[in-house]
Amino acid sequence: MTFFSTLKKTGPAALAGALALGLPGTTAALAQDAAPALDTGNTAWMLVSTALVLMMTIPGLALFYAGMVRKKNVLATVMQSFAVCCLATVLWFVVGYSLAFSDGGGANAYVGGLSKAFFAGITVDTLWAPGVANIPEYLFAVFQMTFAIITPALIAGAFAERMKFSALLLFTGLWLLVVYAPIAHWVWGGGFLGSAGVLDFAGGTVVHINAGVAGLVCALVLGKRQGYGSVNMAPYNLVYAVIGAALLWVGWFGFNAGSELAADGLAAAAMVNTQVAAATAGLAWMFTEWLVAKKPSVLGIISGAVAGLVAITPAAGFVNPTGAFVIGIVAGIVCYFAAVKLKHALGYDDSLDAFGVHGVGGIVGAILTGVFADKAINSLGENASVVTQLYGIVFTIVWTALATAVILYAVKALVGLRPSSQQEIEGLDVTQHGEVVQ
Repeated sequence: MTFFSTLKKTGPAALAGALALGLPGTTAALAQDAAPALDTGNTAWMLVSTALVLMMTIPGLALFYAGMVRKKNVLATVMQSFAVCCLATVLWFVVGYSLAFSDGGGANAYVGGLSKAFFAGITVDTLWAPGVANIPEYLFAVFQMTFAIITPALIAGAFAERMKFSALLLFTGLWLLVVYAPIAHWVWGGGFLGSAGVLDFAGGTVVHINAGVAGLVCALVLGKRQGYGSVNMAPYNLVYAVIGAALLWVGWFGFNAGSELAADGLAAAAMVNTQVAAATAGLAWMFTEWLVAKKPSVLGIISGAVAGLVAITPAAGFVNPTGAFVIGIVAGIVCYFAAVKLKHALGYDDSLDAFGVHGVGGIVGAILTGVFADKAINSLGENASVVTQLYGIVFTIVWTALATAVILYAVKALVGLRPSSQQEIEGLDVTQHGEVVQ
């Protein structure tokens, strides 16, 4: 069972009655059931959704992150998002999609096989979810590719301004195949978490908890930036960050509403929930910061909106708008304290709050999906359980943390993780890429 509504019923009782009455068109309907045809409406919506989700990384995340680092690291930060986009695309085509969404034989519950490597066996006529979504499998594969792109790109926010570019590329490639693809299979590809009833409509577990926990491990293994706590590390350009956050917000409609794989009422509900949660969380963070720090900041309201988008992601197609409203309030407040207070209390350097926003927000959203799932919105929410959601959260955290740490130490042994202290002080733009912002 996946996050798509693949269990929609055509109404067997109604069909039987139609047969008994000999209603016109019954034979044609049966023929269509026997040989599903491409649904052009669903296909058009998914083409748009795929472009929207790609926009979330380039330019959305690239600008969002670049605006929050120091001037000497702006180009290096943009380069990370762009390079991850290119690398993840190629790896997803070569083997990642197959590991996530093909049958892995005896290992089917944990990882897919290699039968769809290089998109083998897919043609222009191959449909994904025949009889339900009826969209081309090529389109489904590239839609999922955009998720595989943004997830490792999010991790970079935790170690911004202090990882070598060569290490970034090696880490991203290994992490995508060892961590992301298996977890996507566990939840969405027929694996054990989806079969156990873990609900994740659009990636709260697969994308956000996964990336957030990996980011925290990266921050701990790499250590703090040079001068952290004593040097001014104020954002270079908050206008870039606002533009990036706005692009993320708009792109998130493809992320959440697109995950229905159909142009229907549930996609519309997911879109409404996305807007409500994002706006509510932005206000919740802003007012919390206003009370605690005495001033509402631009960085605060955009961070809050992103936290709301993260938290509603697993719940978007399972809750009603009132549930989304509550999720937004909780996410805005909890993520504020995680990003601003918890980080300083524990002393780790999560540069751009990848864990504080995505990890914590994803956990909040996954748990509250179990609380607010409404069977009137989606029948799959009838058996929603906080215990089941926690089961999925714990498995994801444990595997992500352990595998990420192993990958980091392997990369450290092969190429090293950090530039020299002098190179880091000088800035990654010039020392890693030979370019500077004028």
